[in-house]
Amino acid sequence: MNTLIANGILGNPWLILIAALWILPWKGVALWKAAQLSHKGWFIALLVVNTLGVLDIIYIFFIAKKYTVEIESR
Repeated sequence: MNTLIANGILGNPWLILIAALWILPWKGVALWKAAQLSHKGWFIALLVVNTLGVLDIIYIFFIAKKYTVEIESR
């Protein structure tokens, strides 16, 4: 089993590159929205947990849409 993972997934740099190119934009948008909405718990969870973009997509399309950012004018 360990050799299958080492030779299959980790041994193929193209799979790692494709995964990184998929994850980074979702992670960036999700972290940006969590920071703007002051969702500290979500920000930490999104930063620490890697689910290949699944948690990030759920946050962007289902959680963050329920909230808006209020801008104070002086």
